[in-house]
Amino acid sequence: MTVQHFPNEDTLLAYAAGTLRTPEAVVVATHLALSPTSTAWVRRLQDVGGQVLESLDPAAMAPGALDQALARAEADGGVATAPAPLNDMPELPEPLRRYPLGPWRWIGPDMHVRDVLGPRDGDCRVILLRIGAGRKTPFHTHDGSELTCVISGAYSTEVARFGPGDLEEAGPETRHQPVADADGPCLCVASLEGQIRLPGLLGRILQPIARL
Repeated sequence: MTVQHFPNEDTLLAYAAGTLRTPEAVVVATHLALSPTSTAWVRRLQDVGGQVLESLDPAAMAPGALDQALARAEADGGVATAPAPLNDMPELPEPLRRYPLGPWRWIGPDMHVRDVLGPRDGDCRVILLRIGAGRKTPFHTHDGSELTCVISGAYSTEVARFGPGDLEEAGPETRHQPVADADGPCLCVASLEGQIRLPGLLGRILQPIARL
Protein backbone atom coordinates (compact mmCIF):
# COMPACT_ATOMS: atom_id res chain seq x y z
CA MET A 1 0.00 0.00 0.00
CA THR A 2 1.45 3.35 -1.09
CA VAL A 3 -0.36 6.47 0.07
CA GLN A 4 -0.56 9.07 -2.70
CA HIS A 5 -2.83 11.80 -1.28
CA PHE A 6 -2.08 13.61 1.97
CA PRO A 7 -3.74 16.34 4.07
CA ASN A 8 -2.54 19.82 3.19
CA GLU A 9 0.08 21.43 5.42
CA ASP A 10 -2.44 23.66 7.23
CA THR A 11 -4.55 20.63 8.16
CA LEU A 12 -1.55 18.69 9.49
CA LEU A 13 -0.29 21.74 11.38
CA ALA A 14 -3.69 22.23 13.02
CA TYR A 15 -3.77 18.53 13.93
CA ALA A 16 -0.28 18.70 15.46
CA ALA A 17 -1.25 21.84 17.41
CA GLY A 18 -4.47 20.26 18.69
CA THR A 19 -6.67 22.93 17.08
CA LEU A 20 -8.36 20.79 14.42
CA ARG A 21 -12.04 20.11 15.03
CA THR A 22 -12.54 16.72 16.68
CA PRO A 23 -14.38 15.05 13.75
CA GLU A 24 -11.67 16.17 11.33
CA ALA A 25 -8.97 15.07 13.78
CA VAL A 26 -10.49 11.55 13.85
CA VAL A 27 -10.21 11.31 10.05
CA VAL A 28 -6.66 12.67 10.04
CA ALA A 29 -5.72 10.23 12.83
CA THR A 30 -7.06 7.39 10.67
CA HIS A 31 -4.91 8.62 7.78
CA LEU A 32 -1.86 8.78 10.09
CA ALA A 33 -2.48 5.18 11.19
CA LEU A 34 -2.15 4.19 7.51
CA SER A 35 0.59 6.63 6.45
CA PRO A 36 4.05 6.52 8.10
CA THR A 37 5.12 9.53 6.01
CA SER A 38 2.46 11.83 7.46
CA THR A 39 2.99 10.41 10.96
CA ALA A 40 6.69 11.29 10.86
CA TRP A 41 5.91 14.83 9.67
CA VAL A 42 3.34 15.41 12.43
CA ARG A 43 5.83 14.21 15.04
CA ARG A 44 8.37 16.71 13.73
CA LEU A 45 5.78 19.49 14.00
CA GLN A 46 4.96 18.44 17.56
CA ASP A 47 8.66 18.40 18.46
CA VAL A 48 9.08 21.93 17.12
CA GLY A 49 6.02 23.06 19.06
CA GLY A 50 7.43 21.52 22.24
CA GLN A 51 10.73 23.35 21.75
CA VAL A 52 8.90 26.64 21.29
CA LEU A 53 6.97 26.10 24.52
CA GLU A 54 10.18 25.31 26.40
CA SER A 55 11.73 28.58 25.18
CA LEU A 56 8.91 30.72 26.58
CA ASP A 57 9.18 32.41 29.96
CA PRO A 58 7.08 30.66 32.61
CA ALA A 59 3.81 32.35 33.57
CA ALA A 60 1.73 32.05 36.71
CA MET A 61 -1.23 29.70 36.43
CA ALA A 62 -4.72 30.97 37.09
CA PRO A 63 -6.37 29.78 40.32
CA GLY A 64 -7.81 26.31 39.83
CA ALA A 65 -6.11 25.84 36.44
CA LEU A 66 -4.42 22.58 37.47
CA ASP A 67 -7.67 21.06 38.73
CA GLN A 68 -9.41 22.06 35.49
CA ALA A 69 -6.64 20.55 33.38
CA LEU A 70 -6.72 17.26 35.31
CA ALA A 71 -10.50 17.09 34.99
CA ARG A 72 -10.27 17.71 31.24
CA ALA A 73 -7.60 15.04 30.84
CA GLU A 74 -9.79 12.53 32.67
CA ALA A 75 -12.79 13.42 30.49
CA ASP A 76 -10.67 13.08 27.34
CA GLY A 77 -9.41 9.62 28.22
CA GLY A 78 -6.96 9.95 31.10
CA VAL A 79 -5.83 6.99 33.18
CA ALA A 80 -8.80 7.32 35.54
CA THR A 81 -11.33 6.96 32.69
CA ALA A 82 -12.84 3.61 31.73
CA PRO A 83 -11.94 2.48 28.19
CA ALA A 84 -14.31 3.63 25.47
CA PRO A 85 -16.73 0.98 24.22
CA LEU A 86 -15.33 -1.11 21.40
CA ASN A 87 -17.38 -1.42 18.23
CA ASP A 88 -18.11 -4.48 16.11
CA MET A 89 -15.57 -3.69 13.36
CA PRO A 90 -12.16 -4.87 14.59
CA GLU A 91 -10.75 -4.42 11.07
CA LEU A 92 -10.94 -0.62 11.46
CA PRO A 93 -7.74 1.36 12.15
CA GLU A 94 -7.13 1.94 15.86
CA PRO A 95 -8.40 5.57 15.99
CA LEU A 96 -11.85 4.35 14.91
CA ARG A 97 -12.02 1.27 17.14
CA ARG A 98 -12.36 3.48 20.23
CA TYR A 99 -15.81 4.78 19.19
CA PRO A 100 -19.20 3.05 19.18
CA LEU A 101 -21.03 2.95 15.87
CA GLY A 102 -24.61 3.47 14.84
CA PRO A 103 -26.46 1.00 12.60
CA TRP A 104 -25.82 0.81 8.86
CA ARG A 105 -28.32 2.89 6.86
CA TRP A 106 -29.19 2.43 3.18
CA ILE A 107 -28.62 5.59 1.12
CA GLY A 108 -28.68 4.12 -2.39
CA PRO A 109 -28.18 0.91 -4.36
CA ASP A 110 -25.31 -0.97 -2.68
CA MET A 111 -24.36 2.11 -0.65
CA HIS A 112 -24.61 2.38 3.13
CA VAL A 113 -23.57 4.86 5.81
CA ARG A 114 -22.93 4.39 9.52
CA ASP A 115 -22.47 7.11 12.16
CA VAL A 116 -19.30 7.13 14.26
CA LEU A 117 -20.76 8.15 17.61
CA GLY A 118 -19.03 10.64 19.90
CA PRO A 119 -16.75 12.92 17.88
CA ARG A 120 -18.94 15.90 16.92
CA ASP A 121 -18.49 19.66 16.67
CA GLY A 122 -21.72 21.48 15.87
CA ASP A 123 -22.96 20.04 12.57
CA CYS A 124 -19.57 18.48 11.80
CA ARG A 125 -19.55 14.74 12.50
CA VAL A 126 -17.91 11.46 11.44
CA ILE A 127 -19.42 8.75 9.25
CA LEU A 128 -18.37 5.46 7.71
CA LEU A 129 -19.36 5.11 4.06
CA ARG A 130 -19.43 1.80 2.20
CA ILE A 131 -19.76 1.89 -1.59
CA GLY A 132 -20.34 -1.34 -3.51
CA ALA A 133 -17.95 -2.48 -6.23
CA GLY A 134 -18.28 -0.31 -9.33
CA ARG A 135 -20.98 1.85 -7.79
CA LYS A 136 -21.18 5.61 -8.35
CA THR A 137 -22.20 7.96 -5.59
CA PRO A 138 -24.56 10.74 -6.69
CA PHE A 139 -22.88 13.77 -8.27
CA HIS A 140 -22.83 16.29 -5.42
CA THR A 141 -21.50 19.43 -3.78
CA HIS A 142 -21.07 20.21 -0.07
CA ASP A 143 -22.47 22.57 2.56
CA GLY A 144 -19.03 22.84 4.18
CA SER A 145 -15.75 21.00 4.54
CA GLU A 146 -15.38 17.25 4.07
CA LEU A 147 -12.32 15.12 4.81
CA THR A 148 -12.42 11.54 3.50
CA CYS A 149 -9.88 8.79 4.21
CA VAL A 150 -10.05 5.46 2.40
CA ILE A 151 -9.79 2.47 4.76
CA SER A 152 -10.08 -0.34 2.20
CA GLY A 153 -10.80 -0.62 -1.49
CA ALA A 154 -10.54 2.50 -3.65
CA TYR A 155 -12.60 5.13 -5.44
CA SER A 156 -11.96 7.57 -8.26
CA THR A 157 -13.22 11.07 -8.92
CA GLU A 158 -12.95 13.21 -12.02
CA VAL A 159 -9.41 14.22 -11.03
CA ALA A 160 -7.77 11.40 -9.02
CA ARG A 161 -7.93 7.86 -7.61
CA PHE A 162 -7.89 7.33 -3.85
CA GLY A 163 -6.75 4.05 -2.27
CA PRO A 164 -6.16 2.87 1.32
CA GLY A 165 -4.72 5.65 3.49
CA ASP A 166 -5.34 8.38 0.91
CA LEU A 167 -7.10 11.49 2.19
CA GLU A 168 -9.27 13.77 0.06
CA GLU A 169 -10.18 17.29 1.20
CA ALA A 170 -13.34 18.80 -0.26
CA GLY A 171 -15.26 22.02 0.35
CA PRO A 172 -18.31 23.94 -0.90
CA GLU A 173 -16.51 24.59 -4.20
CA THR A 174 -15.96 20.86 -4.84
CA ARG A 175 -18.25 19.09 -7.33
CA HIS A 176 -17.53 15.39 -7.72
CA GLN A 177 -18.92 11.88 -8.12
CA PRO A 178 -16.75 9.22 -6.44
CA VAL A 179 -16.88 5.81 -8.14
CA ALA A 180 -15.71 2.64 -6.34
CA ASP A 181 -13.28 0.36 -8.16
CA ALA A 182 -14.93 -2.52 -9.97
CA ASP A 183 -12.91 -5.21 -8.17
CA GLY A 184 -14.38 -4.69 -4.70
CA PRO A 185 -16.28 -2.41 -2.29
CA CYS A 186 -14.75 0.75 -0.86
CA LEU A 187 -14.90 1.62 2.85
CA CYS A 188 -14.17 5.21 3.87
CA VAL A 189 -14.34 7.38 6.96
CA ALA A 190 -15.34 11.01 6.50
CA SER A 191 -15.85 14.12 8.57
CA LEU A 192 -18.82 15.93 7.13
CA GLU A 193 -19.91 19.52 7.83
CA GLY A 194 -23.57 19.98 6.98
CA GLN A 195 -25.00 17.89 4.15
CA ILE A 196 -24.05 16.93 0.64
CA ARG A 197 -26.13 18.73 -1.99
CA LEU A 198 -27.48 17.03 -5.13
CA PRO A 199 -27.92 19.54 -7.97
CA GLY A 200 -30.73 19.54 -10.51
CA LEU A 201 -34.35 18.38 -10.43
CA LEU A 202 -33.46 14.74 -9.79
CA GLY A 203 -31.18 15.87 -6.97
CA ARG A 204 -34.02 17.74 -5.28
CA ILE A 205 -36.14 14.61 -5.48
CA LEU A 206 -33.40 12.37 -4.06
CA GLN A 207 -32.05 14.83 -1.48
CA PRO A 208 -34.20 13.55 1.44
CA ILE A 209 -33.02 9.97 0.74
CA ALA A 210 -29.34 10.89 0.41
CA ARG A 211 -29.03 12.66 3.75
CA LEU A 212 -25.87 11.63 5.61
